[in-house]
Amino acid sequence: MADDPSLTRVWDALTGYQRTAAFKAAVELDVFTAIGEGVDTDAALAARCGAAARGIRALCDHLVVQGFVTRAGGRYGLTPTAAAFLDRRSPSYVASAATFLTSPTIMDAFARLTDAVRRGGTAVPESGTLAPEHPVWVEFARAMAPLAGLTGALVANQLDADAGRPWTVLDVAAGHGMFGIAIAQRNPNARIAALDWGNVLAVARENAAKAGVGDRFRTIAGSAFDVDWGTGYDLVLFPNFLHHFDEAGCETLLRAHAALAPGGRVVIVEFVPDEDRQGPPEALSFSLVMLASTPAGDAYTFAAYRRMLEHTGFADAAVQPIPPAPHQVVIGRRP
Repeated sequence: MADDPSLTRVWDALTGYQRTAAFKAAVELDVFTAIGEGVDTDAALAARCGAAARGIRALCDHLVVQGFVTRAGGRYGLTPTAAAFLDRRSPSYVASAATFLTSPTIMDAFARLTDAVRRGGTAVPESGTLAPEHPVWVEFARAMAPLAGLTGALVANQLDADAGRPWTVLDVAAGHGMFGIAIAQRNPNARIAALDWGNVLAVARENAAKAGVGDRFRTIAGSAFDVDWGTGYDLVLFPNFLHHFDEAGCETLLRAHAALAPGGRVVIVEFVPDEDRQGPPEALSFSLVMLASTPAGDAYTFAAYRRMLEHTGFADAAVQPIPPAPHQVVIGRRP
């Protein structure tokens, strides 16, 4: 039976941008970290964050409604979610993602969404975010690294990196480099090659050095469609990359089996909708992100990935969830 009509659901859809703006402001003012440090009144937060007391009160009231902040007796506290992910002192801090996800580039793509729906692809000029050496990917690499590091660790676990096999790994469209770095941290016998635009790879090298794996981390600058990848890899990673292209573009990239050693694996990390496209919510929503920001990208089902892998010579296609991340890992093997 269908649920009852809900005006609240309509109102939430109309005002969702306000929640995003409040969250972004709190991250930019470092409100969550300040509260985590015990700065917990309007006046004290205003002084700590360089803001007006009235502004802090209005912002924190909104954060209470969102479930990130508590208020009792005139004092603020962090909910468990905020303490785990939004206080920059936490090892699982991911709030820097707001810098990329609310960037003018991404927001402009959604401001043009009606036109994107009409045309079936981004309405942003010059191929949207896929323009060569687009500066947004440097911003992406810096902002998304903490979140990607958590997902990368889950992928490394799924691949049994701790077994310490002498892997050579190619990370395609590496960005921040955190997926390859996570494997290198878990496997002291793994050597990583990261492929991306040269301006982005500077960030990946910084992250590899910070992680203590810089001596086993090299870079390949250029377009994944044009540059020589090399050969003999045990793993070729495609973390959050294939969704930018139509199936023909994906298959062009998936001819990666030529870069793999016999028995080597291609590892795809993506939002994967169910076959009936009824869920999960994050994967279904991601299709709209690709519509807004790319000419032909999409969130593909496992059946679509299996078809692409079979067309490009891979065998034994399989998919595995990596909870609590919303992504799934699709793996194919070079015979």
